Amino acid sequence: MADSTAIQDLSFGAMSLRVDTCQIMDPGSYLFDPTVSRLHATPVTQGGRQAAWFIQGDFGDAVLRHYRRGGLMAKVNSHHYWWAGAAATRSYAEFELLHYMFTAGLPVPQPLAASYTRIGLFYTASILVRRIAGVQTLAHVLSQGHHQAVAGAVLAMHQAGVWHADLNIYNILVNELGQVWLIDFDKGKRVSMTTALRTANVARLRRSLIKVAGEQGELWWQLFNQSYADQLKRLSPP
Repeated sequence: MADSTAIQDLSFGAMSLRVDTCQIMDPGSYLFDPTVSRLHATPVTQGGRQAAWFIQGDFGDAVLRHYRRGGLMAKVNSHHYWWAGAAATRSYAEFELLHYMFTAGLPVPQPLAASYTRIGLFYTASILVRRIAGVQTLAHVLSQGHHQAVAGAVLAMHQAGVWHADLNIYNILVNELGQVWLIDFDKGKRVSMTTALRTANVARLRRSLIKVAGEQGELWWQLFNQSYADQLKRLSPP
């Protein structure tokens, strides 16, 4: 379990950090610079919008991600966000959400540190999370099934009152034992999960499955959706 008393806010020049000092004994701005040789950074080849790296340090293996926009907006402004206070930065918001979920025992990566650098009316941001060993994305193991395990992980997230902003086939990780983790909670929120929100969240996953895997993705989603409904019913009997 994470120790909330170990979470500290620090400043290093223009950069502000929120860091778990139980996990990172030597915090600093270097943590968010993939060109620093001591981090042994290698690019993440899938997802991450070419702004994520696997890194290593005294804290172990981790994933560093710089926040980047997607879609048409990225052509105009790829990585600067409107300043509305530290708590509203995407990095601090995701760190706090992950800390809540990890502490609650949900299958998510442990947050290690988050940063932002304010630039006038804008800011840039990054986050550092524990790397989960021996996993592949759901896209790579779709033929193996895992419907019940994935449904259980998504249901546990919803039961904890968390809405995932981008629940897709690449943000679900599975290891060789069939254990499941959910990742990338940028713009995720703690909410009161209504039936409509649950339906919309799993529908987002369905669109991703069909886009990537076509008919196989649709068939997989149907089994997943039935398992989700069955597990939810067991938690909420009539």
